[in-house]
Amino acid sequence: MTHLKNILFFFFCVGLLQCKSAKKTQYPTVNEIRTGAERTELYLTKLKGKSVGLVVNQTSVIGETHLVDYLISTKINVKKIFAPEHGFRGELPAGEKIDDSKDSKTGLPVISLHGNKFKPTEADLKDIDVLVFDIQDVGVRFYTYISTLTYVMEACAENNKKLIVFDRPNPNGNYIDGPVLDTQFRSFVGIAPIPVVHGLTIGEFALMTNGEQWLQNQLKCDLEIIPCGNYQHSDYYELKIPPSPNLKTMRAILLYPSICFFEGTSVSLGRGTSTPFEIAGHPALKGKYSYTFKPEPNKASGNPTHNGKDCYGISFSSKSPKELFERKRLDFQYLFEFYRPIIQKEPYFLKNNFFDRLAGTDKFRKAIIGGKTEGEIRKSWEPDLEKYKILRSKYLLYP
Repeated sequence: MTHLKNILFFFFCVGLLQCKSAKKTQYPTVNEIRTGAERTELYLTKLKGKSVGLVVNQTSVIGETHLVDYLISTKINVKKIFAPEHGFRGELPAGEKIDDSKDSKTGLPVISLHGNKFKPTEADLKDIDVLVFDIQDVGVRFYTYISTLTYVMEACAENNKKLIVFDRPNPNGNYIDGPVLDTQFRSFVGIAPIPVVHGLTIGEFALMTNGEQWLQNQLKCDLEIIPCGNYQHSDYYELKIPPSPNLKTMRAILLYPSICFFEGTSVSLGRGTSTPFEIAGHPALKGKYSYTFKPEPNKASGNPTHNGKDCYGISFSSKSPKELFERKRLDFQYLFEFYRPIIQKEPYFLKNNFFDRLAGTDKFRKAIIGGKTEGEIRKSWEPDLEKYKILRSKYLLYP
């Protein structure tokens, strides 16, 4: 009997070691992070007996269950869904107009906030007591979910509705970098005077927007944040669900703050390939780079830049997410490197000035054209970044 117990104990120990080994990752070990949505004990009583509207998309989950389904299962009176860019299911390409619809699973009306309007109307909110915002952001000013949040806050302030934000970690939240937006360049890809990489969770951004009276007519929203648990800005947080169709991997999410500036140029970022935002290239770079790819229409990009043409450039596939996370700064090497050879054959910056809207200023583009070095450009940002860091400290939920 003792011998049998020893055998069983041996196999138990082996199994335990295997389980521990399977859980090892290449990323920093952190405490068990809980999103605001997962902390149901903090908000369910606030929603009971209320008519609730939800600003959500495919990332709005508790474990494997969508927030909409969870709240309905707990008898919360969910009245309607509001959908941001890419739609309620997160499947539509960037910038595509989205019409109002009905959710096939629940029968709930889905109001588009990326179609004929960006902001809920008085009629949209008439039968709503409280609005809940729960969308995974990536911590970059030109990623439009914080713009949707700003317009939702304005609508709630204008119509005396309470807004509860379920906070989520920022995967690019461990650093601050880039030019602070000049408000004359304010747009849907630049809604607030913050740096490109702002170091805020979506909840902290909402607190800052409210506190600094950045809403239209200096309105203030009746705002409450359900904070994350066990989270710090220095923590690595891996997104399990792509936040948009062309940010498919953690590598792309961590590269995005740096290489998205190419969206304001004639360079392809691999839309229309299997690795968008992990590669960059242009037909004019033939002979200068050996890596090639050919963009073609797919579900995430109907008419990609340089459709059907061989593009020559760089792949970032050799960079691990850990390496990118630990870099803690924007990387402009190829933005500068591609400029000279392309400009010899065709314009580099798009005529619609989209680069300036991404940058939040025209000074960055002019500095590149003028041959300024990366060091000189970074130095020009320092005064505004130092002021911003002081401002940011007032609204941090996760020091």
